[in-house]
Amino acid sequence: MGIVDSAPALRKSTALPRGACDFLEWRADRLGAGIPKSRLPWIVTARHPAEGGAGNLAAAPRRELMLRLLPAAALVDVEIRSFDSMRVVLEEARSLGVGVVASFHDFRKTPATTILRGKVREAAEAGAAVAKIATAVDSPADVAKLLALFENAPLPLAVMGMGTHGKTSRLLFAGCGSVLNYGWISKPNVPGQWSAVGLRALFRECIHPNRN
Repeated sequence: MGIVDSAPALRKSTALPRGACDFLEWRADRLGAGIPKSRLPWIVTARHPAEGGAGNLAAAPRRELMLRLLPAAALVDVEIRSFDSMRVVLEEARSLGVGVVASFHDFRKTPATTILRGKVREAAEAGAAVAKIATAVDSPADVAKLLALFENAPLPLAVMGMGTHGKTSRLLFAGCGSVLNYGWISKPNVPGQWSAVGLRALFRECIHPNRN
């Protein structure tokens, strides 16, 4: 999946080779609500400032952005911490048939697996389509904490590492069933991230080598 978070990324997204991505993510906290039509389905989000959002946007403008974008979206990404303030977004998404990606990001560390399982459980109880967990992985133990989430998960997971072991962990988790695997289009968003085109090529080589 390719991340559209800047004007250069938007321009390059229109020239991606066919099959390079399955989804594009529209970062409304960086680009606003002027989403263009695309041959690929959109995941839309207006990220919370504490989880990497730009512009230090409060809940009200983020909520308004996502409500305006929902008609163009296949999925909407809402942080688990924002469920209460974004309740109207969740309700409108449900009425429009837009799936919810319930997300949790920690750019400093990987919390204990019990904490992360609690986040996944919150996502499942809220009726999310996917639970997205992204944390800093600076040791093999951090990778192991995230890997453990795949065992008996109550809903599909999108799991990714950032930092020292980010790139290797992302391939590992994709092979274990991570359903959304994010890559940059113009430049990396976080350390340890593959380009969207490079990630798809590696996915085909390492995980599904016999697919056409």
